[in-house]
Amino acid sequence: MALKFKTNINCGGCIEKVTPPLNATVGEGNWEVDTSSKDRILTIKNETISAQQVIDALKIVNYKAEVL
Repeated sequence: MALKFKTNINCGGCIEKVTPPLNATVGEGNWEVDTSSKDRILTIKNETISAQQVIDALKIVNYKAEVL
């Protein structure tokens, strides 16, 4: 089961900023952001990662995530 978060990642530039910490935390190819959704849904496909690890990784680059 994937983790899903409401985020403030809303454009390609934002995705560029969150890519390094998310890749380091959950692994490249294990996450995606739906910027067309009003809640900017971040889906994490790595089931060994905790929600707090994802939240902390985004905080490093000043983005927020709230577990759905």
